[in-house]
Amino acid sequence: MPTAFKLETGVTSDEAPAAPATEPSVLSVVVPFHNEEGNVAILHGRLAAVVATFASPVEFVYVDDGSTDTTGACLERLAASDPRVVVVTLRRNFGQTAALVAGFDLSRGDIVITLDGDLQHAPEDIPALLAAVEAGADVASGWRRDRASIDPWLRTVPSRVANGLIRRVSRVPLRDFGTTFKAYRREVIDDLELHGELHRFIPALAAARGAVITEVPIQSLQRHSGKSHYGIGRTWGVLVDLIVLKFLLSYVGKPLRAFAAVGLPLFAVGFLVALAVTIQFYFFTPQIGYGNLIFAALCMIMGVQFLGMGLVAELGARTYARSGKQRPYAVRRIRGRARGSVKPT
Repeated sequence: MPTAFKLETGVTSDEAPAAPATEPSVLSVVVPFHNEEGNVAILHGRLAAVVATFASPVEFVYVDDGSTDTTGACLERLAASDPRVVVVTLRRNFGQTAALVAGFDLSRGDIVITLDGDLQHAPEDIPALLAAVEAGADVASGWRRDRASIDPWLRTVPSRVANGLIRRVSRVPLRDFGTTFKAYRREVIDDLELHGELHRFIPALAAARGAVITEVPIQSLQRHSGKSHYGIGRTWGVLVDLIVLKFLLSYVGKPLRAFAAVGLPLFAVGFLVALAVTIQFYFFTPQIGYGNLIFAALCMIMGVQFLGMGLVAELGARTYARSGKQRPYAVRRIRGRARGSVKPT
């Protein structure tokens, strides 16, 4: 892929630039907002200052994820004053994953940058992420190297544990899966299907499909204004999502194997216990332990149930693969020039 987002180097008037053979590539900056009224204008100003040094066109896709403050009005003012701004207003708060998917669907860029709207990410780090993509990475993921000096240990320690578990499950050696500050090639995000809270696992899902992942150190900053939407309670959600991730990476196309891994051993144990009870009854003593018989029947029944659920899941997976993709969000309105593949619902 050509290096479409190099910084301007100052061409003199005597140098006639060659006419581009194709339409220049577009860089999309996607930012989900939820109740960030104090950060909108400042973040956009810093983003605009950073991309002012780029030679290629840039668009800003701002997703209002059901804000209840004046965030929506702030975004509308930006769209009215800057033609590069696209504002996507969702009907309610669908969550960060859905907001990012909406931004992906409506952005036009060959490379997509994502970051949070709370100003804890420094827009000035965008060139470093782009440099990693231009060097050959499909996904450049930010690494908040100095996060421990910014956030309290109640957030950093669970985050380290979660990152370690994700590394073990996904076998992707990233140190920071949780940050939203990333750069993606368009073909990577178009090839993924995201739902729930899977946005933090995009590198793992992309790596499972052969994408090249790299990690780039970024600044970790204090929130500028507003309240954090993250708390210690999200740790449990990450643990649940890890089970989903393991299933998606290993069994999404063959769910029967996951259920059979539990059902077959259960059935085998029940069958062997029942066989032992039968041999004891016919060849040794007619007195049998009813506890053993109940245990054998229970194991065999549970084994058959797991296999049955696996068959149902297998049929469901095949049906889902043939069905159309349902979007995890609903759009109220779109302001600005968007890709146009999604209409308000």
